[in-house]
Amino acid sequence: MHATLPLLEETNFPAIARGRLETVQVNVGYRCNQQCLHCHVNASPTRKEMMSRETADQVLAYLFASGAKILDLTGGAPELNLNFRYLVQRARAAGIHVMDRCNLTVLSEPDQADLAQFLAEQQVEVVASLPCYQEKNVDQQRGTGVFERSIRGLQQLNALGYGRPNSGLTLNLVYNPQGPSLPPPQEALERDYKKRLADDFGVVFNHLYALANMPIKRFGSTLISKGQFNQYMSLLHSAYNPATLSSVMCRTLVSVDWQGYVYDCDFNQMLDIPLGATRRARTHVTDLMEQELNGCPITVKDHCYGCTAGQGSSCGGAIA
Repeated sequence: MHATLPLLEETNFPAIARGRLETVQVNVGYRCNQQCLHCHVNASPTRKEMMSRETADQVLAYLFASGAKILDLTGGAPELNLNFRYLVQRARAAGIHVMDRCNLTVLSEPDQADLAQFLAEQQVEVVASLPCYQEKNVDQQRGTGVFERSIRGLQQLNALGYGRPNSGLTLNLVYNPQGPSLPPPQEALERDYKKRLADDFGVVFNHLYALANMPIKRFGSTLISKGQFNQYMSLLHSAYNPATLSSVMCRTLVSVDWQGYVYDCDFNQMLDIPLGATRRARTHVTDLMEQELNGCPITVKDHCYGCTAGQGSSCGGAIA
């Protein structure tokens, strides 16, 4: 696999600093039951990295001490970690809003038969990946049979009340382009998704998040192999939108890896770029207990244009 960080080191991206912390995003491990072409984590069924109970407790201690209101659980498939439900239950008992970044097919794994019911009982917000409403496109990007299993997962969540008015159970979908292009306007795409999924499968959901593919790890390596890396970076640069800069996710979020080390965002985590522009070594979550992050510099590289191109791209979709 091609290394992308050397191609991203040199940048003229503007300096930015942190605001008040709102979200602790935790990658509980890189194991996944899928192996998608666009994955910036390089997740797959063969990955062994998984967060331990000790580290989970350290993360929870920081979450409670930090004053953050949101726990955002990601992976891999976060639900495959044995401590996933422990994290959810502890956070929900403390009144923390929990988000599960779910690939939908995990709901039909043999050992996850009660997963959807658990998420509903805990009132976890589900943020579900579905890069298209057409079977061919989804299976091409995510693997044969993924679309059918994803639709069954959505129907299972709908049956429990997810995505339905006044249920209190939020179901948001995530779109990403098939290749080296920017997402179309989010609002119009959301309307198309809602109509097609409702008409074809009876599926309903709350909102669609349109995310740009990041030029790192598996997707970045694929671009290099195809000779498209420089072209894609030029697209991101030319589409830079300064109106997005005040709302990028790294201003209000910290990213924690499976070992408890902390980064400015999930993408910096995957590139192993430590928290804070002036830091020389990795910072562990246990080192942050007495630290105030508000106002601290954020480490930026050239991939940051992926979050600020066009309508912008964050964990909550378009930002401009």
